[in-house]
Amino acid sequence: MTSAFDPWLGRVEEAHDRISARQARQMAATLGVEIAAVDGAMLPPLWHWMGWTPEAPMAELGPDGHPARGGFLPPVPLERRMWAGGRLRFHAPLTIGEEMFRRSEITKVSEKTGSTGHMVFVTVRHDVHGAAGLAIEEEQDIVFIAMPDRFTPPPPVTAPEPDWRKDVAVDEVRLFRFSALTFNAHRIHFDLPYATGVEKYPGLVVHGPLQAMLLMEAGRARRNGAVPQGYRFRGVRPAFHFDRLSLQGLGDGLATVNGDGLVCMQAELAWEG
Repeated sequence: MTSAFDPWLGRVEEAHDRISARQARQMAATLGVEIAAVDGAMLPPLWHWMGWTPEAPMAELGPDGHPARGGFLPPVPLERRMWAGGRLRFHAPLTIGEEMFRRSEITKVSEKTGSTGHMVFVTVRHDVHGAAGLAIEEEQDIVFIAMPDRFTPPPPVTAPEPDWRKDVAVDEVRLFRFSALTFNAHRIHFDLPYATGVEKYPGLVVHGPLQAMLLMEAGRARRNGAVPQGYRFRGVRPAFHFDRLSLQGLGDGLATVNGDGLVCMQAELAWEG
């Protein structure tokens, strides 16, 4: 079945960047972890997300704060955009201050109709290289849907009894700091009137990548800071700035869970051997 977005399949974008010691210190402060944030020290897994941030000038931003579509990503005419999940394999370490190269390719575009109406899914593959060669293979799933008339939560997924849990604050300050560090101008994360009045959410939305990073750090802490071989995560339910969010683990499975005991994000770590 052909799609209007087929011309975007195979589209490639390449870029170089570095993560500075200052950025690493600020991310550590935002996540509430301690690292050796100096040039040459290991860059923790997922922290490469501070790199290759959008550089579109103000005149080229859409009303939601994202760069206008039709460049690298296809011009999907559905107003709401979400990072639905991702999968990563870690091959070699990255270090703070080193030059990193990323090759991005759109590998899949599919259209579906579900309970929320028409949806377009875009999968982007990223290969990240550092001084030691291929460091990370990553796939990101982005979903576009129409702007709803009201907020309708997805079907609830009740969290199982965990092996461990850690409460974490996801208030306006943490959301703002994470948006700033990733240069993410999506207004649902910091502009409450926009989030509630335009996108019909009940509050500010907690970033999917922030939840994924908090879970990664909590999971690594259970293994004395080891780096996993793989990691996958999937958004199940939006989390909001007023939620009493907790990080929970059951075996190698991880989840962010709101105050009602409902899963917001599911994740899984894969360890060598």
